[in-house]
Amino acid sequence: MMVREIISEANPSIALKLPKEMVGKTVEIIAFEIEADKKVLTKAERLKQIEELTKPSLVDLSGFKFDRNEANNYDE
Repeated sequence: MMVREIISEANPSIALKLPKEMVGKTVEIIAFEIEADKKVLTKAERLKQIEELTKPSLVDLSGFKFDRNEANNYDE
């Protein structure tokens, strides 16, 4: 499980509420600055971006038929 929180906080102290699944476990908390001009994408936006990047590499295999005997024919 992962918890991701993006905040703009003026206070140097931050309280983090962990989900029940993480209570009692060793967790790592990392804080780093995000560039002000960098837009934080939602999961749906990230998936759309990945689909657009991979679309040119897609191959239609709907008509492909696998023949195990032909694939394992070492005599030829």
